[in-house]
Amino acid sequence: MPKTVHIIGAGISGLSAAVRLAGANYSVHIHEATQQAGGRCRSYFDTATNLTIDNGNHLLLSGNRDALAYAQSIGTEAALVGPKRAQFAFVDLPTGKRWQLDLGESRLPLWVFDKTRRVPDTRLRDYLALSPLIWATQSKLVGKAIPCEGTLYHRLVQPLLLAALNVDPPEGSAGLAGAVVRETLLAGGQACRPLVARDGLSAVLIEPAITLLKQQGADIQFGHELREIGLSVDGVGELRFGTDNLSIAPEDAVVMAVPPRPAALLVPGLKTPTKFRAILNAHFRFDPPKDMPPLIGVVGGLVEWLFAFPQRLSVTISNGDRLMDMPREELAQAIWRDVCKAAGVEGELPPWQIVRERRATFESTPEQNALRPGASTAWKNLFLAGDWTDTGLPATIEGSVRSGNRAADLVLAMQRR
Repeated sequence: MPKTVHIIGAGISGLSAAVRLAGANYSVHIHEATQQAGGRCRSYFDTATNLTIDNGNHLLLSGNRDALAYAQSIGTEAALVGPKRAQFAFVDLPTGKRWQLDLGESRLPLWVFDKTRRVPDTRLRDYLALSPLIWATQSKLVGKAIPCEGTLYHRLVQPLLLAALNVDPPEGSAGLAGAVVRETLLAGGQACRPLVARDGLSAVLIEPAITLLKQQGADIQFGHELREIGLSVDGVGELRFGTDNLSIAPEDAVVMAVPPRPAALLVPGLKTPTKFRAILNAHFRFDPPKDMPPLIGVVGGLVEWLFAFPQRLSVTISNGDRLMDMPREELAQAIWRDVCKAAGVEGELPPWQIVRERRATFESTPEQNALRPGASTAWKNLFLAGDWTDTGLPATIEGSVRSGNRAADLVLAMQRR
């Protein structure tokens, strides 16, 4: 008879753990407090634009091995689409200057030696000045590791690290920034091809996982919020959901894949990050120009990244706490002005929607990074998953999947002991 695992939370980390364990013939039970799966990575139909939109514009790269392996395991790797070559269009709004960063197809960062492929007006020694990030400790600040100034910083390093860390780069953890650089820019173009879920996050990363898990006999309950854990010296003995309680056998496992705040309330003595940063996404119902790249990095504006989807232009603004209380109409107008400049389009404000995620990620500072727990706990059958756990990466989809995989591997190891 298969072993049993209870997974609390149906976000990416919980689903990745579930898929891995269901494939190992575990009896999987998922308990999700809300009425839908996906957590901060989901799609929904928006009546303002009359389109299905994502709650966030999540970008994957071809080097995100765990996220791509997860997509492959649920049969949707082909639905993550992007250019055949690692090329990124950029525009500097104040000057109107446009360029293309071409990282090529190599496993090595050979592009830095070719001035026609790297950031305009930069030299090889500018890139070599980034090398301290590669071996920086997680307790060091980015601003203490590299010079946060100059053309290369403003045109590439700042946009990349802001998107990855979701904090102003100088105050971010240099160790986390270094992990990003090692797995992207330093790994060459083969690891940097941009990929997006063109049909929506839920359709590509969430719903197929739910379908697969159900086919494999998994039990998935929505609106099933865990209120309390019954703990003993040996481990979890009971899960209490308010109206019903579940007894947990000593050989069974529990994976806690919920955000840090509820995790800290449920698990006694658990240390978690306590500070968070916002991300703002805006969606406009507008047909992108036919020759528009699927992704444009925007320098010197309110907008940071502009995505082109069928019938829709969408933008992402990281470290967005300053915009959380700005009037929505005023904000939409300001963002649309940047979109028009970046995309080279004109027109009045089209149907729009703004999605503000106030607690989008933990604060990727050395102080908060030090509060991230590992996947193991003091209880032998209780494990943690989530992008806020100690994955070695900032809060990303790749980190979420890795955390789920790590928790699943610990469950498997538990049964081998």
